[in-house]
Amino acid sequence: MNQPIVRVGIVVAQQIHFSFHGNYTVEHQPDVRLSQAVETVTATPVGFVWRGKTYRQLTFVPAEEEVCSFSLFDVTIGINFHWERKETQTFRGTLRLLPMDGKVCAVNLLPVEQYLASVISSEMSSTASLEFLKAHAVISRSWLLAQLNHATPTLRSATPSSSSQLYIKWYDHDDHSLFDVCADDHCQRYQGITKVSNPNAYEAVCQTFGQVLTCGDELCDARFSKCCGGVLEEFQTCWADTPKPYLVSKPDWLDDLRTANVRDAFCNTTDPRILSQVLNNFDQETTDFYRWTVRYTVAQLSSLVASKSGMDFGEILDLIPVQRGPSGRISLLKIVGTRRILTVGKELEIRRWLSPTHLYSSAFEVEKTPEAFILHGKGWGHGVGFCQIGAAVMGTLGFRYDEILTHYYPHTALKKQW
Repeated sequence: MNQPIVRVGIVVAQQIHFSFHGNYTVEHQPDVRLSQAVETVTATPVGFVWRGKTYRQLTFVPAEEEVCSFSLFDVTIGINFHWERKETQTFRGTLRLLPMDGKVCAVNLLPVEQYLASVISSEMSSTASLEFLKAHAVISRSWLLAQLNHATPTLRSATPSSSSQLYIKWYDHDDHSLFDVCADDHCQRYQGITKVSNPNAYEAVCQTFGQVLTCGDELCDARFSKCCGGVLEEFQTCWADTPKPYLVSKPDWLDDLRTANVRDAFCNTTDPRILSQVLNNFDQETTDFYRWTVRYTVAQLSSLVASKSGMDFGEILDLIPVQRGPSGRISLLKIVGTRRILTVGKELEIRRWLSPTHLYSSAFEVEKTPEAFILHGKGWGHGVGFCQIGAAVMGTLGFRYDEILTHYYPHTALKKQW
């Protein structure tokens, strides 16, 4: 099997600005000359305009893959999260522009292994230990191929259901009709060659070239999050009710001679050397991810829930966990208001309703006072599968990448795809 080409959606906007570095050509337009000046495309009701002409598609192809690159300006990262911001980002490979919902979509086409070198540096610092980076290369490759293999729309779409007293929705690879995966946290962070600054990222991809995780004959849908908070969560707590034997709940520690002096979870660390390896600069703005507390006055919470849900609950009287996963993450939460009572799920929808951006996780206890609701939580993210901070600690302790993978994905084996 040859490695496939992946289509990554980078940015969708009314107007997109970009520039080229090196020799690019326009597909099917050999006479068009490109320069290094900033180019602009603007959306119209029937497509988009570039250099005075209207198009439904434009593809810019590099003459030399390893030399040429292009930059996109004002790329939004961390969409709807507390670290949301805009960056100028630079990419290898082909640039394709397409109309999308009245805007313009910029898509980057490139080989899987080249994509992975960026993901490893975009998801965390490329200065992390090589064994940790190798483990992440394997799971990022596995996750990506699992998504490319999902041909049925139901596996690529959020699945909401609602009634008068129940609202359940999860977010699981929206059916990106114009590209395979997006470049933000919704899928995997991908920031081109913008953040690739250490040869370890390339070395990790090269040393695991073509390797994926399998469970029996199944290619593993290898999920990961920043910090599990001490206990991994099950797949079905966060997504469809289809348990996976390799995405199960278990403590984030091992009975191993190398961890004999470790009395807590791997991810319970404040070591700045390790955290600086795992967390990019904007991620390090989050300092209280292992255990955290959020306080809302009754008025603040009532206004927040109304704004995020689009429903009028009146004054919030209570938050009642109805169902939790083994890690303590709430998958069903009853919200009791003076005008409405409704149970919401799953994990991410709860986090979205209870924060202006995203609550760190749904693993929280509710403390209620006459004036306020205080949420005492643990972890950062859904907690399913690979715990990035825990895995980084394992790499520092001397675990090999295959040992790290076995810890976070039991009942799996490494397999060479190409």
